[in-house]
Amino acid sequence: MKNYIYILTILTLFTAFSCTKDFETINTNPNAPVAVQPSLLLRQVIYNFGEEMSYEGFVAGDLLAQHRTALDFNLFDRHALKSPQLGGNPWPIFYTNLRDNDIILKQSQTTEAFKVYEGSALILKAYLTANLTDLYGDVPYFKAFNGVSGTVTPKYDSQESIYLNHGGIVDNLDQGILAITNYKDAIALEGDILFNGDLQAWIRFANALKIKSLLRISDKIEVSEDLQALFDADNYIKTNAQNAVFDFTNSDPNSFRLAQLRIGDFNNFVLSETMEDILVDLEDPRINTFFKPSSNATSNAFNGLLNGIDATSTSVTLGNYSLAGSMFREDTSTLDANFITAWEVYFALAEAAEKNLITANAEQLYNKGVALAFEYWNTALPTNYLTGNAAFNAPNTTPLEQIITQKWIANIINGYEGWTEYRRTGFPALKPIAASLNNNLIPVRMPYPEEEATLNTENYNEAANATNNNSINSPVWWNK
Repeated sequence: MKNYIYILTILTLFTAFSCTKDFETINTNPNAPVAVQPSLLLRQVIYNFGEEMSYEGFVAGDLLAQHRTALDFNLFDRHALKSPQLGGNPWPIFYTNLRDNDIILKQSQTTEAFKVYEGSALILKAYLTANLTDLYGDVPYFKAFNGVSGTVTPKYDSQESIYLNHGGIVDNLDQGILAITNYKDAIALEGDILFNGDLQAWIRFANALKIKSLLRISDKIEVSEDLQALFDADNYIKTNAQNAVFDFTNSDPNSFRLAQLRIGDFNNFVLSETMEDILVDLEDPRINTFFKPSSNATSNAFNGLLNGIDATSTSVTLGNYSLAGSMFREDTSTLDANFITAWEVYFALAEAAEKNLITANAEQLYNKGVALAFEYWNTALPTNYLTGNAAFNAPNTTPLEQIITQKWIANIINGYEGWTEYRRTGFPALKPIAASLNNNLIPVRMPYPEEEATLNTENYNEAANATNNNSINSPVWWNK
């Protein structure tokens, strides 16, 4: 009997061991991999962010910048920014892509075969972070991607530290350039739909972003020496062929999203009266590129609508106003998802020169930026455009206003960027909206989304208190 029990025990242990030694192999689904190749993630991050933010830029950013006006579902256009409707909550777009990009970065720093991805991941991290903090101010950052290590409710870091500290925006741009410069292996950068694996193009991209970032914080810290060094080195995006963009197609699934949605969503957005007045005053032919004449007009006239109407009490006839041009719906093959362009860089340098932050000819840089912007938008530059109301030294304006206005015009679809430039400079002069839900004030930051109050309560409350109860009228650090 004892021998029987002993043998039975041995057989039981052997059976248990046999069942468990291959447990992970047996219970692993070969069709559901637990790790993703960085090439696939890189493609996903670039495409997802570019596609999502191009849509956001049209339906929300362009309202804040007063490029377009919403006819209905327009609480956002009336500046109730805590009530996003067709768009207006880019927070999860940033954090989803920052999380995925951080996976690429960790892979590149732990696996030799993926080392080529380190530079681009650092540069993308800086780019995504700058856009995030410029909209919201203080945000979870330094501990925001350590959920695996136990940090699931990260604190909000100051915008100043996000820009300037080790591991922040400026440092990541520098480290990204260094990683690419030091990379000597022959493994190609795959999944790169911005530059097709051209590492030198990523360095130009990083330098362009650094020019933009330093200028943005130039009222807070001394940036002249660094900006001059970047200008003198002459290794930034300088032509539209070098732009950090990817093309939409003219068919699903890679067409611009407004081409895929129902016509009612597209027709909800018309030319803003602010945009109309500025383009008409400048005799700017890009109005024909960006918009269509109102269908009820008898002479191909464009007609804009004041932002922020009360749709419950204001009756609007769609045919009286100008819809977006054909590139936004009928033929999106000419439209790009725009990360940064040569014209934006030249306008930044022109501003730096005008403010004596660099030694350069501001007017020449401005004129180059205008020419590149017209080229980018496939519109011929009139021979007299830069000698009329758009001239650098035109009467009744200032060179700075001219620079920012031209940047604002060209940033249509990147509307958040146009709004940010207005917040930073006050140009161009935006109009009071028709039926404000924000005490007739133009907002100066995006509000933290409601889900933060639920998911990260303690840290959210601290950040909300620092912004006057999450007020959209509380300026970000570089704007105070």
